Amino acid sequence: MYVPKHFREEDQNRLLQYIDNYSFGMLVVADEAGIEVNHVPFHLIRGGEDAVGYLQCHLARANPIWRRVQGGAWVLAVFQGPNAYISPSWYPTKAETGRVVPTWNYLAVHVQGAARIVEDSDWLARHVRDLTDRHEAAMDAPWSVDDAPAEFTERLLDAIVGVEITIETLTGKLKASQNQPERNREGVRRGLESSDGSQAQAMAPFLESTRPADR
Repeated sequence: MYVPKHFREEDQNRLLQYIDNYSFGMLVVADEAGIEVNHVPFHLIRGGEDAVGYLQCHLARANPIWRRVQGGAWVLAVFQGPNAYISPSWYPTKAETGRVVPTWNYLAVHVQGAARIVEDSDWLARHVRDLTDRHEAAMDAPWSVDDAPAEFTERLLDAIVGVEITIETLTGKLKASQNQPERNREGVRRGLESSDGSQAQAMAPFLESTRPADR
């Protein structure tokens, strides 16, 4: 991923938090058989002294891609946060010089690391429970794996395989108009906040969090 210095995010804790916040990502496998992308929810396990952390996901056993990951294959996981079109009309400098063009603001995090396939039933049960509990926590009446009949969930667990990726490299890009003068950035923030789209409104706070004084 091309990351100009204006948009480079190097704070490891922020990058891990972005992954946790936008955890539905893409698992990319590239080898002699070609390139394949699978869209899956990930569960982040933050590491201790020996590792940055781990990404866990699962695939259908019927999906042949998991066999290409066996043996510690190097894979890429891609996570994308909010993104929004940026109109030149939001820049105060448009009226002064006219030297402005549209662009796009967005957040993206790339993770590279060695993957291992996990078929252990206890690991799979724990993974599915952790993933479910993470996303059910905000529900008014959280659903639990225990709410389903045991024989039913056990049969479904037999139909999946787990993937655990050791996080080796983290690359973050947060493009939030950092290369613009502050008055243009303020115009972009106001424009995003007044937009109808949820993506644009979600992008607006990043204009505030990336002010030079805060970096």
